[in-house]
Amino acid sequence: MANVTKKKIPIVEGFFAWPADPPHLIGGLCKTCGRYFFPRHYPVHRPDCQKEDLEEVALSRKGKLASFTWQSYQPPPPFRCTEPFTPFGVGLVELPEGIRVMGILTNCQLEELKMDMEVEMVVDKLYEDTQGNDLLTWKFKPLTTRKGKEAGK
Repeated sequence: MANVTKKKIPIVEGFFAWPADPPHLIGGLCKTCGRYFFPRHYPVHRPDCQKEDLEEVALSRKGKLASFTWQSYQPPPPFRCTEPFTPFGVGLVELPEGIRVMGILTNCQLEELKMDMEVEMVVDKLYEDTQGNDLLTWKFKPLTTRKGKEAGK
């Protein structure tokens, strides 16, 4: 039997830097008005701002949970996730740059989540494709649990 190497493939190219140490989301900064964007290819937002005024930037890895919900049933296609389905959180994270980014919440349970808790961006497996490769996405993990312990310990 041939030795097949499992690949790790970003689910969307250009949304996050990986492999990078540490990984981060790739955003845009408008040099005219000073606003940050995610993803970096956000359409022109003001008539006097030009597309050529957008600069690629590494967004902060840490932010605060601004809102969240718990996905307790398997979402319909085209969304894909690991099998068997495991409930997961989805959060809206406010970054220091003043923008909010949606992402899956990982390494946590519903009862551990609270508004304004600190989270950190990580790159993690979303699902495995038919060739056995891991498709990767950005996720956010809490830095502490509700009980005050470091998450993931």
